[in-house]
Amino acid sequence: MTHNILQVKNLHVSVQDKEILKGVDLAIGTGETHVLMGPNGAGKSTLGFALMGNPRYEITEGEIVFNGQNIEDEPADKRARAGMFMSFQNPVEVPGLSVSSFIRSAIEQRTGKRPLLFKFRKQLDATMDALHIERSYAERDLNVGFSGGEKKKAEILQLHMLAPSLAILDETDSGLDVDAVRIVSEGIRAYQEEKKGSLLIITHNAAILESLHVDHTYVIVDGRIKAEGGAELIEQIGREGFAAFEE
Repeated sequence: MTHNILQVKNLHVSVQDKEILKGVDLAIGTGETHVLMGPNGAGKSTLGFALMGNPRYEITEGEIVFNGQNIEDEPADKRARAGMFMSFQNPVEVPGLSVSSFIRSAIEQRTGKRPLLFKFRKQLDATMDALHIERSYAERDLNVGFSGGEKKKAEILQLHMLAPSLAILDETDSGLDVDAVRIVSEGIRAYQEEKKGSLLIITHNAAILESLHVDHTYVIVDGRIKAEGGAELIEQIGREGFAAFEE
């Protein structure tokens, strides 16, 4: 029987006193990949931010249970140390901090131990080679001057190096061209196969999902889950769009 690493129960979330999520329920098993789809403004990103503890998103009702522990009152850094990870639609630029230094510091925050430099560099180089990322990329300032595709590569690199128990990927394909979507999708698939972590992929575009194994799919409209099922639901959305769920 699969253990549920994440359970969301009757979750209501407001932003500046406006209710965005209106009673969301979902459960993700260990090692499973779940997809949350919906039109723009449906509440997809709100769910991701609420799960990660962004203080701007106020939980007014409901529960978030991660690895058996209620975390709805925990700060974002504690959730990250517990094994949660989130990628963002628009990653922040951090001048003066290299990609490699950021990842090494994140590992230290996650584990409580500073990784030995030689061992860390060896693992980083091997991971970058496997993801077809040039090694020189590691010494660039985090996201500064990066293209959209480069920012997403940096996040996939972080995903592999941190190996979280649960990764929330918010619109990872946003603004990417066809080649970049393929590269990012391959990186996610490699994470599925090698790290065996759980994934919640938030998107409104099925292109990034084509090469991925998907265990469960949710459709969210106006802050509520309107439908759920397997990968066949993604195919239905591809054929019919979200109109059928908006009624």
